[in-house]
Amino acid sequence: MEKTYNPDQIEAKFRSLWEEKNLFSSSANSTSKNAYSIMLPPPNVTGSLHMGHAFQHTIMDVLTRYHRAKGDQTLWQPGTDHAGIATQMVVERQLAAQDITRHDLGREKFTQKIWDWKAQSGGTITSQMRRLGASVDWEKERFTMDDGLSDSVKKVFVKLHQEGLIYRGKRLVNWDPVLHTAVSDLEVISVEEQGFMWHLRYPITDSNEVMVVATTRPETMLGDSAVAVHPEDTRYAHLVGKTIDLPLTDRKIKIITDDYVDMAFGTGCVKITPAHDFNDYEMGQRHNLDIINILTDDAKINDTVKSAYIGMDRFDARAQMIKDLDEQGLLEKIQPHKLMVPRGDRTNAVIEPYMTDQWFVKVAPLAQPAIDAVKNGDIRFIPDNWNKTYFNWMDNIQDWCISRQIWWGHRIPAWYDNQGNIFVANSEEEAQAQAGKGVELTQDNDVLDTWFSSALWPFSTLGWPEKTPDLARFYPTDVLVTGFDIIFFWVARMIMFGLKFTGEVPFKDIYITGLIKDGQGLKMSKSKGNVLDPIDLIDGISLEDLLEKRTQGMMQPKMAEKIKKQTQKEFSDGIPAFGTDALRFTFAALASFGRDIKFDLKRVEGYRNFCNKLWNASRFVLMQLEGEKINPTAALSTADEWILSRLQNTKKNVEKHLADYRLDLMSQELYEFVWHDYCDWYLELSKPLLQDDKTKAGTQATLIKVLNEIISLLHPIIPFITEEIFEQCNPIIGSNEISLMTQAYPEVDQSLSSTVAETEVQWLQTFILGIRKIRGEMNIPPSKLLPCFVQDFNASDEIYLKNNVNILNVLAKIEGIEKLKPSDEACESAMALVGEMKILIPLAGLIDKDQEILRLNKEIEKLEKQKMQFEGKLNNQQFVSGAPEAIVNVERERLSATLGAISDLNDQLSKISGL
Repeated sequence: MEKTYNPDQIEAKFRSLWEEKNLFSSSANSTSKNAYSIMLPPPNVTGSLHMGHAFQHTIMDVLTRYHRAKGDQTLWQPGTDHAGIATQMVVERQLAAQDITRHDLGREKFTQKIWDWKAQSGGTITSQMRRLGASVDWEKERFTMDDGLSDSVKKVFVKLHQEGLIYRGKRLVNWDPVLHTAVSDLEVISVEEQGFMWHLRYPITDSNEVMVVATTRPETMLGDSAVAVHPEDTRYAHLVGKTIDLPLTDRKIKIITDDYVDMAFGTGCVKITPAHDFNDYEMGQRHNLDIINILTDDAKINDTVKSAYIGMDRFDARAQMIKDLDEQGLLEKIQPHKLMVPRGDRTNAVIEPYMTDQWFVKVAPLAQPAIDAVKNGDIRFIPDNWNKTYFNWMDNIQDWCISRQIWWGHRIPAWYDNQGNIFVANSEEEAQAQAGKGVELTQDNDVLDTWFSSALWPFSTLGWPEKTPDLARFYPTDVLVTGFDIIFFWVARMIMFGLKFTGEVPFKDIYITGLIKDGQGLKMSKSKGNVLDPIDLIDGISLEDLLEKRTQGMMQPKMAEKIKKQTQKEFSDGIPAFGTDALRFTFAALASFGRDIKFDLKRVEGYRNFCNKLWNASRFVLMQLEGEKINPTAALSTADEWILSRLQNTKKNVEKHLADYRLDLMSQELYEFVWHDYCDWYLELSKPLLQDDKTKAGTQATLIKVLNEIISLLHPIIPFITEEIFEQCNPIIGSNEISLMTQAYPEVDQSLSSTVAETEVQWLQTFILGIRKIRGEMNIPPSKLLPCFVQDFNASDEIYLKNNVNILNVLAKIEGIEKLKPSDEACESAMALVGEMKILIPLAGLIDKDQEILRLNKEIEKLEKQKMQFEGKLNNQQFVSGAPEAIVNVERERLSATLGAISDLNDQLSKISGL
């Protein structure tokens, strides 16, 4: 083995080996009675690997590699989503740079441009997945617009339409006036912004009275159909049933009552605009109000209502209307007001509730079986607190708008004749047959919502509607790993469609992961300048390149400067190359059931250190075994029996944690065993044992056996370094396997569990640690040999002393052990306890008492000054209330650590002074 662990070289080598040998293939273990499958949530074809992807992909890969090693026939199905709006925007921007629009090209040529773009640039995220070591079956990679998947989409649409579960109607939708399309709730980002509340006077017909209504969108008053008050509001009881002369128009609108109105909010009067507000639409339906759309597709005032504002942009119209209302004495007041503004996640345009013809899925009949599937345990949410969120949404589910007014996507399989009749079919030929020979047909221009095809992903990728071997073998899938933000938009719809079209649930478990946030607990976003790129953590990145990456395309110079300063402070030397394994171990260790997960580079650094330790331990083992013939049946020492027993316990716990989806506990279990039990203790214990002919052979066999099982256990988490170590170990263990991936996962062997060995080694550890603690407290150099006495020992202590005298002399660095009778008076000594047995280290000649007291007092004085600084900050109310909570907590932690150190040093000072 190379002296230094170099992840870059190792990773490139094994990425090639795995794919050349087709080791990710789902055809492996085909004779196994067990199958295991996971569907990769298809990332957008436009996307690149972000921290959330890398986190979830690591979890899926750990589960996949584990089941593959257990002998299950395993499929991790990869693929990408066509991402309708996102992909169309990418290509439209490229065309715009050439002063070309999609309309200049026409639909067919434009969609061909997108296919060309996908062929050239659409593989970014899959190449990044390879960098992460994702062991998906690349031969089965799918795309949501593949021919087979497109056929599935048409079949589902036609079937639902035939059953009356898909219909076309005029409904209120989220409308992006820049893209000119309906968008899903997931594509709408609501952000708090500073705006205004305009209080308007609405005159009562044939009266001097007015009703004052408050609104944040005064331009929508042109589409008002009523003013509503609460039925129990006595202030307006005499006005109910009368009409209002709607300002700036020639219309009259009714005054109605509705329980929805909050009497305590504002004046208790609410303007109702059914065509431009979702709540108003519901009220309009209850009261049969007129639905008056006042906007064009690009959010200009249309000519539906006679007004002076026709053709004006909505915000220009707003400004002019406020001016006109003021001039007419109909503006009561304007108040600053913070409000949540819905913006399109692609365009940043303010989204309008907009009345338009769309296609909808009638969801309620599909929802009940999906609710029952979770209630009866056919599907588990992990953690189960997400059940409540799921039920809450499913119990209040609304019909789903599935049409989008763009060109890239699955075109709706519906055709129209000149009379407006609709023919829904799998093909134009089928539609023509329905319409009759010679009838001219035109296909619907809209495409389906991306989530429609994604809802079929678990079974369409396996060949449905054909009854393929893969569908029979791998469906239902075992687990879906995803985030809580798409439970409604994707997870619920997969359950509904899976049950509807296959009669089975699409997955048995739904593992909802937390959201990766930065070290301060803030959401990672481009605007905050705190985004980390997983590939940068693997390869490293200079400060200069990181600054450019974080501020690229930023329009606000002040924000860019702030991000630069923040980045320079946090990453003064850039980000070092940690390698893939260290990053994967970090993600696995963070995979708790928490909703928010803080990502700290210190954790990655710690797991990079773990990889180094594993590498160095492996080098040590291989050096001890070089040129040696291993005897697997050699007699074992107590230390050998102890590490083998600890290994069985570790394997048992790893299996349990994986079954519970607690990858954080699995990682911790392996970290503790490898770092502490194997490296810190067993390798040290092995050194004197290897020098003894009686114990050498057993120790050699145990060293390599445990190392081989360690790398198998760790492989699902850190596949690259474990493969390299396995390759180096192969000649010694005599394995014919081409990869660690094809080696069976270690099974628990209860015959190797030994309470006797564990008890004895625990005694040994306590003895050695006791002496090491004395050295630390008394500032005695680690290399100095110490005299050692024991007193008040029992029969077991005597046996352990006899068995381990050589190990104790070497590891505790003592000259020997002398036994004292209970009646013997020990000289002035430092003491440690092993049970009731005293370990006594005479201090005469070991330390200079006066010098040690002087040193301790200096240390205490230094820490007292630090304590005063921390207390000063924390007693400053301005700092505590004004600084970020994370910064204040850091100061509190520093104070706590300083107080602990002062206490320890005072204890030592007391001991030394008493000598």
